[in-house]
Amino acid sequence: MNQKKRLIIAMTGATGAVYGVRMLQILQAQEQWETHLVISSAGVVNLKHEMDMKRGELIELADVTHGINDIAASISSGGFKTEGMIIAPCSMKTLAAVAHGFGDNLISRSADVVLKERRRLVVMPRETPLNLVHIRNMASVTEMGGIMFPPMPAFYSKSDSLAAMVDETVGRVLDMFGVNVDGLYTPWEGLDA
Repeated sequence: MNQKKRLIIAMTGATGAVYGVRMLQILQAQEQWETHLVISSAGVVNLKHEMDMKRGELIELADVTHGINDIAASISSGGFKTEGMIIAPCSMKTLAAVAHGFGDNLISRSADVVLKERRRLVVMPRETPLNLVHIRNMASVTEMGGIMFPPMPAFYSKSDSLAAMVDETVGRVLDMFGVNVDGLYTPWEGLDA
């Protein structure tokens, strides 16, 4: 029996709850993947505001859900094998906590574990405009091996809806973990001259 690959999906209070939700929806259909969800209290508020979705509905999309303050959760230890973690969306508060190793909740602790174990951490920061401390925190996480992936739409794909733009971004992020789902996005193949 093959063990499922585990992926941590964290959601914070930044705008863009749709990215975390869409990732969970896609991964739910992938039999070889097991998702571990952590959502902050501000993330729950944002989920309700942006998507009119309740926490219970979100939990149904994940294989395992961990409480934000459960520092003893499985994902808080490097001994618990995962493929990595995606923070989607990532608030500047959470980015700062990750950048400075301030593991005060399960999201920042799990990100710290992923980085120290040299696993893949993809951070989708959501703020604009950026001030210097935001940029420095992004640089710090990048220097530690994390990947900054601000959810910016790619207009060359000529997406005809917001949902298609979200899928484009989600598809590209999940591709970093080897999750390839037909129809999510079309890889760039260049222009005909």
